[in-house]
Amino acid sequence: MTMSKIPFIVLITALLIITACTKMSMVPVDELDSTLKQMVRNAAEDNTLEYWVLPESDDYNSIPQEIKNPLTDEKVALGKLLFFETAFGTEAAAVENIGTFSCATCHLPSAGFRPGSAQGIADGGVGFGINGEERVKNVNYEEGEMDVQGARPLSLLSVAFVENTMWNGSFGSFGVNEGTEDLWVGVLGFNNLGVQGMEAQNIDGIHTHKMHYDEEAVELNGYKDLFDQAFPDFPETNRYSDTTASFALSAYLRTVFPSKAPFQDWLKGDPFAMTDEEKAGAMLFFGKAACTSCHNGPGFSSLEFHALGVNDMYQRPSFRTSAADLRNLGRGGFTGNPADNYKFKVPQLYNMRDTEFYFHGASHTSIKSVVEYFNEGIGENPNVPAEQLSEKYNPLFLSEEEINQLTAFLDNALRDPDLLRYQPEEVLSGNCFPNGDFQSQIDLGCQ
Repeated sequence: MTMSKIPFIVLITALLIITACTKMSMVPVDELDSTLKQMVRNAAEDNTLEYWVLPESDDYNSIPQEIKNPLTDEKVALGKLLFFETAFGTEAAAVENIGTFSCATCHLPSAGFRPGSAQGIADGGVGFGINGEERVKNVNYEEGEMDVQGARPLSLLSVAFVENTMWNGSFGSFGVNEGTEDLWVGVLGFNNLGVQGMEAQNIDGIHTHKMHYDEEAVELNGYKDLFDQAFPDFPETNRYSDTTASFALSAYLRTVFPSKAPFQDWLKGDPFAMTDEEKAGAMLFFGKAACTSCHNGPGFSSLEFHALGVNDMYQRPSFRTSAADLRNLGRGGFTGNPADNYKFKVPQLYNMRDTEFYFHGASHTSIKSVVEYFNEGIGENPNVPAEQLSEKYNPLFLSEEEINQLTAFLDNALRDPDLLRYQPEEVLSGNCFPNGDFQSQIDLGCQ
């Protein structure tokens, strides 16, 4: 070996040692990840990390679905367009609002599939702003003419795991609604079809939210071929209908998952997907704060109902709700059982940061405020008796540092940064979406 080669070899060896040391310094503390993984496994129904891994949107074999509405590419593609299409909003109270709202008006991907404002306003609303936050009442509408929710709309993320929908769980023929058949009247009559909550709710939702699908409207707006491809087994006499539209919408929504959130990446083996602060927050989530005692499904939701004593929507500036609104009673407003009063379904927790309103009454406006509310364990609504509060709602005794750590996990680690992948580039009508009123067209830049 020549002397000229020795320095080169020494240099290469030194670089390899430096590189190895640099990588070692980046590796998270094994104990932290190891401990967290065990806590995550312990909280899973099957004691695996995989329990919490959300399906990819095209992995139909892993997605819970309604047996009467199996997932197909054609059905999902149609539902994706219909969800954002304003052309079928033909039952508006005023001519000027016809064709100006869609499902996405109140369930924006950029807002975590929730409204960008405290209340969702479909018919009777105008404007959009940047993220739906400037959706306001149309001055030409009477309040009673508006289509607006008296409880904050739930996120539609991971709804495939939700067998019974709405805050009170009233839609769906199975699950917690078995034994409530005598209550399936009026809009809840769709439960008699023997389907899960998503399909039953969407059939009603089309009517409630002033939309309509028939062969003429479907053909006029360019969707007839897509309905033919999605529903070849339906006779043509009822292939273009509110029912098939609701099945397409439900199929699409069953494929919407926040699968790119950092926590999901961490579950799949990327140790750098979360910061140490977020991992500390996750340890609190699965440990001391006992969040998974309620948020125990794969999407951090469940079919449990709990009274937390938060304020109702009417207790803030709002439309079409009051102290007499049965929605204030949660599950009890559906069952009529006083023991169910003020109990609301446990919602999913991903992408909460995308909008600033939380709980059924939009009574809190930051994730940290929500964490602090759970930490205090004291109800804020004077209408909810203390003895009615959930036995799982108690002070957590978190320190300020722990509050910040748990907030970081909820705020950052559970946020999928790319929900716009579930939004089409355009709809077949060519309309502006998700809203088509004049002010929204200006805000959205699609005049």
